[in-house]
Amino acid sequence: MKKREHNPRAINRRDALASTLVAGVGFWTAATRSASAQSPNSKLNVAVIGAGKGSVGGIANLPAMHAENVVAICDVDEQYAGPAFEAHSQARRWTDFRKMLEQQKDIAAVVVSTPDHLHAPISVMAMRMGKHVYCEKPLARTIHECRVMASAAKEEGVITQMGNQGTSHGRLLEGVQAIRAGALGTVREVHAWTDRPTWPQGLQRPTETRTVPPHLAWDLWLGPAPLRPYHPAYHPFVWRGWWDFGTGVLGDMACHIVNLAYLGLNLEYPIAVDAESSPVNRETGPLWCVMRYDFPARGDLPPVKLTWYEGVKPEPYANQPRPPKHLAPGGVLPANGCLIVGDEGSILTQNMYCTKWVFLPEERFRDYKIPESDRPVSPGHHQEWIRRCKGEDLQVHSSFVAASKLTESLLVGNVALRVGKKLKWNGKKMKATNCPEADQYIRTAYRKGWSI
Repeated sequence: MKKREHNPRAINRRDALASTLVAGVGFWTAATRSASAQSPNSKLNVAVIGAGKGSVGGIANLPAMHAENVVAICDVDEQYAGPAFEAHSQARRWTDFRKMLEQQKDIAAVVVSTPDHLHAPISVMAMRMGKHVYCEKPLARTIHECRVMASAAKEEGVITQMGNQGTSHGRLLEGVQAIRAGALGTVREVHAWTDRPTWPQGLQRPTETRTVPPHLAWDLWLGPAPLRPYHPAYHPFVWRGWWDFGTGVLGDMACHIVNLAYLGLNLEYPIAVDAESSPVNRETGPLWCVMRYDFPARGDLPPVKLTWYEGVKPEPYANQPRPPKHLAPGGVLPANGCLIVGDEGSILTQNMYCTKWVFLPEERFRDYKIPESDRPVSPGHHQEWIRRCKGEDLQVHSSFVAASKLTESLLVGNVALRVGKKLKWNGKKMKATNCPEADQYIRTAYRKGWSI
């Protein structure tokens, strides 16, 4: 496809400020190009890709568009997308997103709720055609794909948002404000954990042959991934643990759970990552894993050690940090959470979105007031993207430019896991400087006929 020429437009003061914040210490951004000349009260023409069982965020993303014009729905599985097709009978139905984007001219914005391996091909094509994009987390399957998506968003000036919904929530932003204001003192240690996987992992590829269901376009479901026979071990929604299609537990959960710590501590790229786990194979993620990230000093802020725990290792507390001593006797940790440890106190998140959290020890912070912020209140993660697409002067809290750094940084853990050694990481160059064999997991080849 011939690249559409970019026509830069003037940016207003708030856009310039937001761009500066993302490049430095900020945590929100507004795109550099105003959306179409729509009235904020008009409806946005949206295409939703991935609308059935097995889609990511499908339960929330399609309903979030109910007040807009859903002009197209694309899904490779007619059976599982059936309810969505029926609920939006006015929308054109598509199976191949490429044909939809090329042929349907009334689409202004695209929502991507597919398995991870299709995030980049869909998003990049849409952005190169000048369409705004909302894409579920993780931003992409590989580090290289994340970088390409961020570059396309910047070059095309479209409005983008990654679906880690907690990022725009007031309570998470209050936590960011408190950490940056020094409420915890000096932070050098973070622990984040999840009880996932809740899907099969530690598996080898099935050897038996199954017939492709008539309602499923299997070749389109595979997309850029290497060709393999259909099997129900992959679809619907059991794809996440397979490396060719997903990013395992880390990709599913870390963009949510690590979010508060990453933003509050102004983290960027780690400089070293290692991992230990149950047996690793080339097909799927392990049953349990512990990953350790070393983040460098940032100005006056000291280095940070972030430890990620996933799955269930047999020994008590082996897959989670021990409960902090500040908790009352018998206190337990949530199944999904993050503990940010400072020398004057800690923050413990109590859900996967970091939208519920407490200071520890609670008595020390009983009278603590979070510093006021001049940041505007978000109308909601989907709404701020929709309204920005329609030209409103709003911050977008998880643009692809910002989300790429978060996702890239976390996905280094999967690379370390798969090569089986500690990586020395150069984030700007997307390179494991001590491990050339890591390159195959940073950037992978696409099947013929697919590209970004």
